[in-house]
Amino acid sequence: MDRIIVTGGAPLEGEISIAGAKNACLALMPATLLSEEPLTLTNAPRLSDINTMTELLTSLGAEASSLQDGQVLAMSSHDLDNHVAHYDIVRKMRASNLVLGPMLARLGHAVVSLPGGCAIGARPMDLHVSGLEAMGAEIELKDGYLHAKAPPGGLRGAVYEMRFASVGATENIVMAATLARGTTVLKNAAREPEIVDLVACLRKMGAQIEGEGTSTITIEGVDRLHGATHPVVTDRIELGTYMLAPAIAGGEVECLGGRLDLVGAFAEKLDAAGISVEETARGLKVARKNG
Repeated sequence: MDRIIVTGGAPLEGEISIAGAKNACLALMPATLLSEEPLTLTNAPRLSDINTMTELLTSLGAEASSLQDGQVLAMSSHDLDNHVAHYDIVRKMRASNLVLGPMLARLGHAVVSLPGGCAIGARPMDLHVSGLEAMGAEIELKDGYLHAKAPPGGLRGAVYEMRFASVGATENIVMAATLARGTTVLKNAAREPEIVDLVACLRKMGAQIEGEGTSTITIEGVDRLHGATHPVVTDRIELGTYMLAPAIAGGEVECLGGRLDLVGAFAEKLDAAGISVEETARGLKVARKNG
């Protein structure tokens, strides 16, 4: 298609389903490695990165199926027969490093390529590594791969404070801590909605976690996690984009799956500009007050 032709001049009316957040889904998918039981994600976005993560999980021995035109991901990791995340897959997507914590926690060992073959610290894998090392892991960088080994008896709880709030490191450490012995306290943790959503899913799987959405997350390790079904949190960027449509063109549009807590400050600005934002049982209804 060479061009998109838009004929405007009329107010917008109707509803639109908002996709799940890519970054949330990419963190939720590796959580399947923590349990032998199935994990099903609904409201999954249909993107190439999701396909890459699926490819990585299946290379590790997990089973993954895409259902309902890609909006449902059914996964199972009852028989993991590989602990190496190879460069040819990991290089395609930085979030691939999120398999490190879950594999280390469940299997006791993992070998994961650095994305792009980059050195630790270039983009902060060092926070992932130092957090897992605080839990007793031995991690060595060899030929572009992180070789990680848990101590005898498995990872153990620890108090760890990140130098800065990293979303990826928070996700990796929290997932690893769910199966560690004892209590882990993660300080200066990231507070993004993706973290809150990951914790909600892990809690459904039986994890004991408190403090998500704040700078301190406390995880009490358990012996095992079970399966769950979880909807991927709405993509707040896509949500905000569609909220602007009736604000500009006029009319009333309901954004299905939208939540005020995801776009609170943005909704306040719209309200100040004369745009009504109402939370409903199905999402957010947005209307221009002056038509």
